Amino acid sequence: MKLHSIKLKNFRSYKEEIEIKIDDLTVFVGKNDIGKSTVLEALDVFFNDGKGNGVIKLDKEDINKTALNEGDKDVFISATFTDLPDSITIDATNLTTFQSEYLLNSEDRLEIVKKYPNAGSPKVFIKANHPTNPKCSELLLKKITDYRKIIKDESIESENLTTNAVMRTAIWNHFATDLQLSEIEIDTSKEDAKNIWERLQTYLPQYSLFQSDRKNSDNDSEVQDPLRKAVSQILGDQEVLDMFADIAGRVETHLRAVSDATLGKLREMNPDIADSLTPVIPSASALKWIDVFKNVSISGDENIPINKRGSGVKRLILLNFFRAEAERRLQTGNSQSIIYAIEEPETSQHTDHQKLLIKAFVELSQANNTQVLLTTHSSTVVKSLEFENLRLINKDMDGNKVISEVMSSQLPYPSLNEINFVAFRDLTEEYHNELHGYIEAEELWNDYKSGKPTVIYNKIFRGNASIQQIILTEYIRHQIHHPENTLNPRFTFEQLEDSVNLMRDFILSQRN
Repeated sequence: MKLHSIKLKNFRSYKEEIEIKIDDLTVFVGKNDIGKSTVLEALDVFFNDGKGNGVIKLDKEDINKTALNEGDKDVFISATFTDLPDSITIDATNLTTFQSEYLLNSEDRLEIVKKYPNAGSPKVFIKANHPTNPKCSELLLKKITDYRKIIKDESIESENLTTNAVMRTAIWNHFATDLQLSEIEIDTSKEDAKNIWERLQTYLPQYSLFQSDRKNSDNDSEVQDPLRKAVSQILGDQEVLDMFADIAGRVETHLRAVSDATLGKLREMNPDIADSLTPVIPSASALKWIDVFKNVSISGDENIPINKRGSGVKRLILLNFFRAEAERRLQTGNSQSIIYAIEEPETSQHTDHQKLLIKAFVELSQANNTQVLLTTHSSTVVKSLEFENLRLINKDMDGNKVISEVMSSQLPYPSLNEINFVAFRDLTEEYHNELHGYIEAEELWNDYKSGKPTVIYNKIFRGNASIQQIILTEYIRHQIHHPENTLNPRFTFEQLEDSVNLMRDFILSQRN
């Protein structure tokens, strides 16, 4: 199962609902404090709320302040999934499918909506194109006795009257021409839907968030130490889960034998007390196996733990964890879906290490059932990616967040130079050349020059110098392409920025 998109509403700086498309490799870029890390942290809240391996704990400070002042205290985080399993089990051990249970939205995707009233515990809904005919609606919320009554009252043929999935299918097939399908939100807190949500969670991807080194507390090591994340992945492997279930079953069998023998002896002495006692044994799914391995870590010389090392060393260890993980997941079949989210992986890393790291992330994202999400401020990282990997976070004229898959740019084609300029103010001569070249290619150079002030430029042609009056953009272009001409003062950064902005404004005016 893969994450297709997420929606945020009233979460921190995201007031209005915004949808964000997620691919196998998705990298968020933008200015400081624009909301890049917020996206990754919202997903941690969604996937790991109430779990020991979560990093972010939702609180009232996470409610959008403007919405809060307007009386809206509900945070919404939803996720949509594709690449769904061919079969699922949502009650007992009966196999069924998302399609046959009408659990997919109008686009045939699984959509889970989590509402956090006052930033508290979530209410979980499944947004689905679901039957609303009163005679066959809300079947997922009903009990087996309800199914039997509907089958009897409507004279419906059913393969059996003991399997919930079979009875639901029989009822829906009976009303196939009048299901009255409509996209609704199924409240999983109601009746038997609680059990359905518990089972559906086991099919969702694992989510592992690695934050940048912004905190100084020792607890921060828990999210930086890759072995702790490895434990979560290993314990989520189906083969390991089956082993744990076998162990739990064996222990339960022995416990029941001891309990039965004890109660048998107690009945010999006092039957009344014995008959009122029953053993309470937790189910295998309720056992916290991860606690057994909670102290795993990596230590170096003299047993110094990773969180006591320098930030550069910690990130190097993390870098090579992902390099090793990419190789491992590419060589093995990965039944367990996982999403790695890494905030600013370039932190404390040399440019060469950044290139190695992004190469590892690209390879990792190509493995089965694996997705990688990043935030970055590094133009080195951005230039190592494909344009479709990038999501530019910005604001519109009203101050609302805009996240663009393909930037609504001045240039009518994808340009990494432009992304770096808009996201990081990474102003380069290369971008200046690209804008100039576009204007010339569109035969708009004379229109661009018209009415603009000129500056003096000393030109050298075949050894002879001459004085010309040219516009600033032309002056800068000549200096870029003719560095051997030292007769003119070098253009300043401010002049380069002015020229770029002039060309950007002109191109935009032509497109409009």
